[in-house]
Amino acid sequence: MHDDRTLVEARLRRVLDERIRPAVYPESVPLTVGGWVAPDEPVPVAEGLAAPRTPIAVGDRWGAPWGTTWLTVEGTVPAAWAGRTVEALLDLGFDRNMPGFQCEGLVYRPDGTPVKGINPNNQWVRIAAPAVGGERVLLHVEAASNPVIMDYHPFLPTELGDKATAGDEPQYRLARMDLAVFDRTVWELVLDLEVVGELMAELPADGARRWELLRAVERALDAIDLQDVGATAAAARAELAGVLAAPAVPSAHRISAVGHAHIDTAWLWPLRETVRKVARTTANMTALLADQPDFVYTMSQAQQYAWIKEHRPEVYAEVKRAVAEGRFVPAGGMWVESDTNMPGAEAMARQFVHGKRFFLDEFGVENEEAWLPDTFGFTGGLPQIIKAAGSRWLLTQKISWSQVNSFPHHTFWWEGIDGTRIFTHFPPIDTYNCSMKGHEIAHAARNFKEKGRATRSLAPTGWGDGGGGTTREMIGKAARLRDLEGSATVRWEKPADFFAQAQAEYPDPPVWVGELYLELHRATLTSQAKTKQGNRASENLLREAELWAATAALRAGFRYPYAELDRLWKTVLLHQFHDILPGSSIAWVHREAAQTYARVAAELTGIIEAAQRALAGDGSAGRELVFNAAPHRRAGVPAGGAAPAVDRVGDCVLQPRAGGGFVLANGLLRVEVDARGLVVSAYDLAERRETLAPGAAANLLQLHPDFPNMWDAWDVDQFYRNTGTDLTGVDELVVLADKPEAVAVRVTRSFGASTVSQTLTLTAGTKRLDLDTEVDWHEREKFLKLAFPLDLHTERYAAETQFGHQFRATHTNTSWEAAKFEACNHRFVHFAEPGWGVALVTASTYGHDVTRAVRSTDRGGDGGTTTTVRASLLRAPRFPDPHTDQGLHRFRHALVPGATIADAVREGYRINLPERRMPGSGAVAPLVETDGDAVVVSAVKLADDGSGDLVVRLYEATGARNRTTLRTDLPVTAVHACDLLERPLDGAHPELRDGTVELALRPFQLVTLRLAGAGAQAHS
Repeated sequence: MHDDRTLVEARLRRVLDERIRPAVYPESVPLTVGGWVAPDEPVPVAEGLAAPRTPIAVGDRWGAPWGTTWLTVEGTVPAAWAGRTVEALLDLGFDRNMPGFQCEGLVYRPDGTPVKGINPNNQWVRIAAPAVGGERVLLHVEAASNPVIMDYHPFLPTELGDKATAGDEPQYRLARMDLAVFDRTVWELVLDLEVVGELMAELPADGARRWELLRAVERALDAIDLQDVGATAAAARAELAGVLAAPAVPSAHRISAVGHAHIDTAWLWPLRETVRKVARTTANMTALLADQPDFVYTMSQAQQYAWIKEHRPEVYAEVKRAVAEGRFVPAGGMWVESDTNMPGAEAMARQFVHGKRFFLDEFGVENEEAWLPDTFGFTGGLPQIIKAAGSRWLLTQKISWSQVNSFPHHTFWWEGIDGTRIFTHFPPIDTYNCSMKGHEIAHAARNFKEKGRATRSLAPTGWGDGGGGTTREMIGKAARLRDLEGSATVRWEKPADFFAQAQAEYPDPPVWVGELYLELHRATLTSQAKTKQGNRASENLLREAELWAATAALRAGFRYPYAELDRLWKTVLLHQFHDILPGSSIAWVHREAAQTYARVAAELTGIIEAAQRALAGDGSAGRELVFNAAPHRRAGVPAGGAAPAVDRVGDCVLQPRAGGGFVLANGLLRVEVDARGLVVSAYDLAERRETLAPGAAANLLQLHPDFPNMWDAWDVDQFYRNTGTDLTGVDELVVLADKPEAVAVRVTRSFGASTVSQTLTLTAGTKRLDLDTEVDWHEREKFLKLAFPLDLHTERYAAETQFGHQFRATHTNTSWEAAKFEACNHRFVHFAEPGWGVALVTASTYGHDVTRAVRSTDRGGDGGTTTTVRASLLRAPRFPDPHTDQGLHRFRHALVPGATIADAVREGYRINLPERRMPGSGAVAPLVETDGDAVVVSAVKLADDGSGDLVVRLYEATGARNRTTLRTDLPVTAVHACDLLERPLDGAHPELRDGTVELALRPFQLVTLRLAGAGAQAHS
């Protein structure tokens, strides 16, 4: 037999495109359309419905960027259509290749109840099935003219990302506004042919099944009268029925499909538009659930549920009904799908606290899975947090985006820094936007790395990023793939059902230890510096506000601000979404974030100051109290307490340096700053040890070109290192302070269109050089680094993460290590040889890189190792925000020679939680105290349930086994070990004896304690 595959397949494509798909709607009549343009931001539904309309016709341009146009469509179902299914087809000017990234609409009935969303792949609205003829049709569409930010030539700079710069040029043309007959038989034929044709393309040419499908397609096409598709569609379907009924082989891969619409809480649209995207998508999905009995839909992000509860209560009512039926499944148990690299320990914990509590309170649902399909990598601290929140599974697919190494597993145990293991699944379908296409299903089966040991994977199915969700076409295709020879099998299942079955069949999968590093999007650790600084500052202020409000409530009867703290935490958690905190959203998002962080800071500062005033008492005596929110004693002030200020006795000295510059010394550390304003020596006097590599200079600013191949705000490509400029020119080098308590010099430089001023301070009694950098940044597509070349030989270094630190290699032995050329830290990085180390601590930067080199022995060289750490300060990508990071920035770092890990932890907290001073009458005792520095208190707060119980969270910070004694003078009656939601754990009741609790912690172990009876019911 001759090979005619190409001929038949080409015939199928053309007949589907040009004859069969158009015949799904064989008859149509136009609707009359009127419109009203909202003058600015979206208006309430009642106002949009009542506004006067102006006639608008198909083909007319409409929709300024970020505008809202209320459309009203009217018509009458022709009498001749009686007994047939009738739908409205509403095409706002869609591009089918960009679902979620362009105009969208939400359809309402005249009484204001929502019907469904419309988007490029979901343009229909059911009118009648069957029609009786003569029905009057009146619908309203809230049409959002969101501009296309990432077009067919992506990553081009555009001003469309902010309403203030986007202009008012109409973006779209109204394309189709019709009533039409829906021919279900033809629609079913389309799905039959798509499934068979797509499966056929994935099968081997030498296999019988492919030829069976080909011959069936040929017979079906022969059965169709191309001039009367509707009349012959049933006959064509009959020719396909046999091949579609053939069951899958017993060994077929099993796919658990779940309806899904990954909706970015902000990205190429602002937060306010996400509120509407969620309403459109959930309206669609609840309607689809009502129509499709086997379908299951899942949605994560409690914030998005909270939005529709507040802004679209009618939609939320339908969501609650579907959740109660068990088919609309809240997933993930987090407030948003956050970044996990940069959020601090407490913030990461609170993502689960607030997310899980919302789902419990609203639906009685407790999630056991973390659901983070699109987050840019996962820290080694996350497994313990997931478990401490009462969850046990994790889903993501983002690691499939890694550029260098292919991750070796799809189902595995992920082990965190403390030894906690989480059962984890990476869907081998490699997308969270599955559309049930044949190549997707085949890829999942072929790609699955657990073959022979496991058989199951999960497929999040539906249009996402900008929302949209699952379509009826996807459900129809899934039904055909349920049990089909040659294909993986497909079933609609809840995430929890998938995980339970997957773990039951594969209880002992391989183990991956440590972070899940995404070999892509590394620059998100640096882009939009002010957003990152706002996050870090908010986290610190929240810690302080809880600590001092709890202390004041229990010591001075202060009203504990439960509602305010709950609201402020949720605001901060919202802005940790994985396109806001990483700096990869449009300008509008980051402009609003800066304003939000300023309001958060002002409100939290007010809470802190009010609580401290209540604690300080009468300040008329002229005494000054120092409040210490850090978890370590400093300058005589206990952690979490306050004490009278003590005059600092100093022995700092500043002298001129031979050859230019200055020498700063305090008896512990001697620092030499040369005439260029660079640190050329940081000598540990006690250990008689030089910190810096011979001939090298620290505090060195280095400027690189930064134009990645793709994803400008997201990516930095390794070739950026090929060229760079050391910024050594000096405008001014002056003494800023010369006192026994502290000495300081300031260096000012100019480069390009920018200037930088750095203050180097050495304080009495500390082995620490403080570095304050102020940059007026006006570069484009550049990367600014701050370098510290250390005289240290070490194969690994520690970088702080949530509730501990993780180690990374300083070398590039393997491609896995080489790929980590930009990595994340929280408050510190630490480098050590046995017996001596160095820490670099930071108040707000996250990105850094580490390299090592061996010095030459030629010309008297010592052959030692130089390990260089560089903090990433600023970038200037031009997409999606063309003005990223332009303007004034301030950074704080400190170099700590001779530091142990415990020193690095302490100094990291110190730089992030500066002391506060206030007039007061006497010391304030901490609510709790612990022994030593190894066990760190991360939160002191009143229990969220308003009981007045005190909640204390602490963790082992050094990576060793440690004991501590927790002491309190409060009238505590019992102590309970709890999960993150402050629920006592079974059998976990630490012994309370005379106000003390003895604790033994494993390396990096997290413990949450609830101290019952700590105080009377706090006023709410």
